[in-house]
Amino acid sequence: MKRTASILLSLALGTLAVQTFMPQAAADPVPIGWATVAAAAPDIDVASVQSHLTQFNTIANQNGGTRRAGSAGYTQSLAYVKGRLQAAGFTVAEQRCTTCTYVSNNLIADWPGGDTAATYMFGAHLDSVSAGPGINDNGSGSASLLEVALQLAAANPPMLRHVRFGWWTDEEQGLNGSEFYVNSLSTAQRSAIKGYYNFDMVASRNGGYFINNINGATAAPLREYWTSLNLAPQENVEGQGRSDDYSFQLAGIPTSGYATGASARKTSAEAAKWGGTAGSAYDPCYHRSCDTTSNINATALNRTADGIAYAVWKVAVGTTVPSDYSSR
Repeated sequence: MKRTASILLSLALGTLAVQTFMPQAAADPVPIGWATVAAAAPDIDVASVQSHLTQFNTIANQNGGTRRAGSAGYTQSLAYVKGRLQAAGFTVAEQRCTTCTYVSNNLIADWPGGDTAATYMFGAHLDSVSAGPGINDNGSGSASLLEVALQLAAANPPMLRHVRFGWWTDEEQGLNGSEFYVNSLSTAQRSAIKGYYNFDMVASRNGGYFINNINGATAAPLREYWTSLNLAPQENVEGQGRSDDYSFQLAGIPTSGYATGASARKTSAEAAKWGGTAGSAYDPCYHRSCDTTSNINATALNRTADGIAYAVWKVAVGTTVPSDYSSR
């Protein structure tokens, strides 16, 4: 397989650097003799992400303190995300999950352009548990994803590969929304998805920096970004099989994602590396009524949102130019 060159902005130095990479044959639309030129990802404003979280918290407060799948709080949360995406120019569809414990809708948003035979999906569950508003679990992943999508629309860059975003219902009852979506896909549609990225609980107050399937090829852009911040991320052991990436994994779709931890306790080594309190839960308000906007680690939220944007731009954004100018 031929190596192609990707010109991108070095995150660490802020200067132009040339990076060679080995594209997947099935996902690489670049003609032989051409080079991929990737644009730099935007810096996501964490205050904008937090404004979405404030909306989710307000919606929960107005609906019995919860955004549980099938509830009015969930329906209004979905309407908020859908409205912002439609206004930004996404093609948006609701999918009724008829097999969910609480029958309700997934939200799917496609950004125009890019090779649809090489689609990359980015997803997060939108529902909370009944006990609380679910602002870290999983308003944090949903809000980060929404703001990255809005910034993609604002930048409107050339797309080499297709990007699709998903907000899943009924995750808290057993990954039901994402399972329904994956099961609804034909064999060809599944094959077109070259990678799925999941974001669940990405702003835990006492959290760490965890990546699903950290050593896999799909994880490379997520790993690259957090490593560039000297975070030394670790494998997401606690989250294995517990979030929506598992639905895609079972279908043979490569997966990865960010997480900052749930009810497991931070080790002394992790506290030494990342700060926080050893022996305490990553999220002290996990599945509790105190999972409000006060239960958010803004630093982790910012690093996650920027890492998502980096991954979107790395796998899908760019253009092509002739690499052999002597033949022109």
